[in-house]
Amino acid sequence: MEVRGAYTPQTARTPKASSAPMQAMAQNMRGRIDGNEIVLRIREKLKKRGVRGILSIGRSFRIYDDNGDGTLNVEEMKKAVKEMGLGLSDEEKHAALKVVDRNGDGVVNYEEFLRLVRGDMNDFRKRLAMRAFDIMDKDRSGVIDILDIKGVYNAKKHPDVIQGKKTEDEVLFEFLDTFEQHHVPNSEAKRDGNVTKEEWVEYYNNVSMSIDDDRYFELMMTRAWNMDGSLDVNKRKGAAFQF
Repeated sequence: MEVRGAYTPQTARTPKASSAPMQAMAQNMRGRIDGNEIVLRIREKLKKRGVRGILSIGRSFRIYDDNGDGTLNVEEMKKAVKEMGLGLSDEEKHAALKVVDRNGDGVVNYEEFLRLVRGDMNDFRKRLAMRAFDIMDKDRSGVIDILDIKGVYNAKKHPDVIQGKKTEDEVLFEFLDTFEQHHVPNSEAKRDGNVTKEEWVEYYNNVSMSIDDDRYFELMMTRAWNMDGSLDVNKRKGAAFQF
């Protein structure tokens, strides 16, 4: 006797994976991805890379920012994030970019993105950075230029100067450029050999990201800029290339 609807070997079929439920599940998973958590993951990855990780952001922006206005649309930003090698899925990129694009206009601003994934120094560290700036700004002009650092550093002992590859001034300008390149992501023309307070702070925002302990940051700044006056200034001659 055959019972309709009964389970028999003839009616049994190997279940197929339904695309609709899988798509719904994927959508639900995307919905559960927390963009803020992804941003924190990006921050941790960049933190491990140190200052170079921050510079990689600027390089990626330069590649895709065709008009040099410091912004990328969302699709360009996805490509830039891929260029950074952060290992994010498309869904994770989308979730993170929703956080970055705060006003929802489809445009990501470099400065806003950088501050979101990197953060800024706390007040204690910023005060230390500005004390160091004041030490270097010998003429109190509000910018550090080659005349300021010539009074502190002597580039004669730089290897490239000794070998005749560079002049002393070229070495000192490169030293100044170290600070400027952290502040200007898009235009080489804006790097003029003068380090402003904003450029100085931006450089140390990037350095600070990789240093967890305020005491270690203070020790680093004190030793780097002789902030406690314990180091014989003459011994620092020729040390410009070390920073």
